[in-house]
Amino acid sequence: MLDLADIKQTVDMIDHQHLDIRTITMGISLLDCADPDIGRCAEKIYDKICRKAERLVAVGCDIENEFGIPIVNKRISVTPVALIAAGCGKGDIAHLAKALDAAARSCGVNFIGGYSALVHKGFTDSDRRLIESIPRALAETELVCSSVNIATTKAGINMDAVAALGRVIKETAALTADRDGFGCAKLVVFANAVEDNPFMAGAFHGVGEGESVINVGVSGPGVVHSALKEVRGLPFDEVAETIKRTAFRITRMGQLVAQEASRRLGVPFGVVDLSLAPTPAVGDSVARILEEMGLETCGTHGTTAALALLNDAVKKGGIMASSHVGGLSGAFIPVSEDEGMIAAAGSGALTIDKLEAMTCVCSVGLDMIAVPGDTPAETISAIIADEAAIGMVNSKTTAVRIIPAPGKTVGDEVQFGGLLGSAPVMSVHGESAKEFIARGGRIPAPMQSLKN
Repeated sequence: MLDLADIKQTVDMIDHQHLDIRTITMGISLLDCADPDIGRCAEKIYDKICRKAERLVAVGCDIENEFGIPIVNKRISVTPVALIAAGCGKGDIAHLAKALDAAARSCGVNFIGGYSALVHKGFTDSDRRLIESIPRALAETELVCSSVNIATTKAGINMDAVAALGRVIKETAALTADRDGFGCAKLVVFANAVEDNPFMAGAFHGVGEGESVINVGVSGPGVVHSALKEVRGLPFDEVAETIKRTAFRITRMGQLVAQEASRRLGVPFGVVDLSLAPTPAVGDSVARILEEMGLETCGTHGTTAALALLNDAVKKGGIMASSHVGGLSGAFIPVSEDEGMIAAAGSGALTIDKLEAMTCVCSVGLDMIAVPGDTPAETISAIIADEAAIGMVNSKTTAVRIIPAPGKTVGDEVQFGGLLGSAPVMSVHGESAKEFIARGGRIPAPMQSLKN
């Protein structure tokens, strides 16, 4: 039972500390939409999504208004489309992306994820066709998001896929050059992708999931930042305890919204993803949390240790607040979506190398990073390989969402607007990785994969 103090505290977190529900995401299985005729398959996909998610936005808005809890996004994730396309003929797979986009528009959601392929151990014909279609699919749709899983701890790293994705990212940037390469902001390359992630651009509805499900992603960096001001100068034990207590309160709100959305929509509750998801707004930054711990700026020595503490404390506090915690659950560090990260990267204190080190201890990986438009595809592939290796060896999810900004160089800035924000173009190493990427094949799974 909430007492008056709890209610006042929650109201203050919403009104003054940027607390919100970042997303309600409905996962929908499309396995029964496969059809030998790709046009008929597209029709089935459109019809099923519209039928299942027709009330998603309305219910989200009703909950937002009745409970006074901001729900920033309503989204849909679907079965990886490469699996559905395997049952189709040789038609243009991008036709299915357009069906997803049309369904998302009809339902009124912000994004739809699942134009995806799982190729960590090899390619099927439909995997290859989907990956080749990604640049055009993302350029010709507005709401469709794509992801490709190229590595797992069990399988190792598919270096042929790594090489292909470097080229795909470059082509996607070129086809959306008029928007600073915006298409790349809708494409994530994963290692150890999870099946119940509610956040875009990497959400998809895994094959181990049910017919449909409601997953909720919470936020709250501003709340944590505000709480840490009360323990300024105190030992890290107190810092960790404060973050845990704050994460518990944030996640309880997410659990409430998830259960209510599940009940009203008649769709099973899946998970609460308790990740701290920042925005470009001042006061809603993960970087500022790290600086509140005593760092002059995010990116300086000590940043990785501070982030490790934050990520661990968020998980420990949140896991007791929900019946099912899943997704990615931790702290995100998307450069363009975090006001403090933008400032640190712009000043040169935060580099790609430092961000890579930070991904060893946080959720996901190198996220929303802009690099010079003339960065070679092989360099992008090598960045993906490095991040995949971190995920594979550490048995964690890692990812790369990188934008080679056409016509831009170090010191320039890209603008995406909204939650995607803006980002300074960051430097990459000029030395070539071309021969490394050209080897292809698979990097074998590490010893820790042999757990059976």
